[in-house]
Amino acid sequence: MLIAALALALAALAGLPWWLPGRIVALRVRLFNRINGDEGIPVPGDLVGVDRFREVYSHPAAGGRSRGAALSDLFWYWLSPGPEMHQEHLEAGERYDAVARTTRRLLAVPRARAEELTRRCAARALTGLRGPVRLRDVMMPLWAEFAYELVFAEPCPREARDLITGNADDVVSSLKCTGLRHMKRRLRLTRYLLGRLSQVRVPLPDGLTPLEQAYYLQGAFFNTAVVQLSEAMAHLLMVLARHPAAQQEARTGDDRHLDHVIDETLRLYPLFGIAHRITTAGIPLGEHATIPAGSVLCFDYPAFHRAGFDDPDRFDPSRFDGPSRELNHIPFGVAANRPCPAWRLAPIAMRTAAREVLRRYVLDTSATHTRSLPNRGPCLLTPVGEPRRVRAALALMRVRDRWEDVWRSLVQLVLGTYMVWDARRRRLCHRHFHDLAENRDARRVP
Repeated sequence: MLIAALALALAALAGLPWWLPGRIVALRVRLFNRINGDEGIPVPGDLVGVDRFREVYSHPAAGGRSRGAALSDLFWYWLSPGPEMHQEHLEAGERYDAVARTTRRLLAVPRARAEELTRRCAARALTGLRGPVRLRDVMMPLWAEFAYELVFAEPCPREARDLITGNADDVVSSLKCTGLRHMKRRLRLTRYLLGRLSQVRVPLPDGLTPLEQAYYLQGAFFNTAVVQLSEAMAHLLMVLARHPAAQQEARTGDDRHLDHVIDETLRLYPLFGIAHRITTAGIPLGEHATIPAGSVLCFDYPAFHRAGFDDPDRFDPSRFDGPSRELNHIPFGVAANRPCPAWRLAPIAMRTAAREVLRRYVLDTSATHTRSLPNRGPCLLTPVGEPRRVRAALALMRVRDRWEDVWRSLVQLVLGTYMVWDARRRRLCHRHFHDLAENRDARRVP
C-alpha cells in the first residue's frame, strides 16, 4: 500500500508541468474576476459579433480611454509612474492631440534611416551571442538604443540603455505578473529624462510641466515602444525557430515573404490582448439595441484574429499572399480609434532586425510558444556556418521550460492576485479624475 501511494505521488509530481499550469491559470482568472469585477462587454461576443467588430471599434463614441473603468486602475498601476501622461491613456482632447502630434514627428523618419539605425543597434545587441538565450532579453537593449536615438538623435550611452532596459523589463514583468513593480528603478529613468528634456530633437508639447514631459517620453517611448518591439521580435524569432523551413525561406527569400511572416506572427500572437474603451455616448446596434454611454468595451484581439481563418492556430504566412485589407487582422489597431503610432515604422524595423539575426544565426527552440511569451522566449542560437549540435540542448530546454511553467504559474497566481488587489485599493485612475473634478469645482466657487 505504501509503495503504491508513493508511486502515485511520484507520478503526480512528474506530471506537474503538464497539468498544474493550466489549472493555475484558470484559478487566476477566477480570482482576478472576483477582485477586479466583471464590468466589460466582450467584443466580439453575444452583443457585438465579429462582423461588427471594426464598426463598433471605429465608432466615435468608443473613444473614451480611462475615465470610468475599474480596469483602468489596474493598467495605471502597472504603468506608473505617470500613467496620466501615457499617450494611450490620455482622454481625447487638446492634450492628447498635442502629445500624438509630437509622437508622430519623432517616429517620422525615412525608411533608409530607420533601417540603418536598426542595423547599428542590432549589431551591438547581437555581438558575441551563442547558445541558449532568452529572446526578449536579447531584444530589449536593441530597442532601448533604437528608441533613445529616435528621441535624442544621438547614440545611446550605456547608462541610458541600462536605465531604459531596467524600466521596460520591470513594466512587462509586472504586466505579466511574474514580478512586482520596482518603483525606484522606474523613477531613476524619470529623473534621467528630466535632465535631458532640452536635448529632445523635436519640441515637446506645450502646456506640459517638465515632469509631465518626462512621463510622456517614458510612457510612449521607453515603456510601450521598447516593450512592444521586444515582445514582437521575440514572437517572430520564436516562430522561425519552431518552423525550420519557414526560417530558411525567410533567410533567403524577399522582403515580401518576410513581411507575410511578420503579419502571420502578429495574427497568431497579437501584442494587445484586450483593448478596453469607454463609450462617451450610446452606440446603436439596431432598432432595439444600444450600447449605453459609460459602457466598458473589451475588444478581444486574439478572438478577432482567429475568426474567419481556416485552422486558425496553424502558422501559415500564405494567408497574406492575396489582398489582406478585409482579413480579420488589426495588429496596430484601427485608424479611427487610437491606432498604434508606429504602424508604419515598426514593420520596417522588425524586418531589418530579423534580417540581422538570420544573417548571423540559425535558431532552434523546443519551448512552449503562446501569446504571453512564457519564460521570455528560450531559444538556441548557432552561428551560421557552424555545426548544429542541438539535440541534447533542446531536450534539456524542453524539460526546463515545462518546470519553469509550474513555478511561473504559482508566482503569477500569488503576485498577480496581490497586484490586482493593490491596484483596486490604490485606485490611481479613479482618484486622478476625482481630484480633477474637485479642483474644477473649487475654481468655480466665487
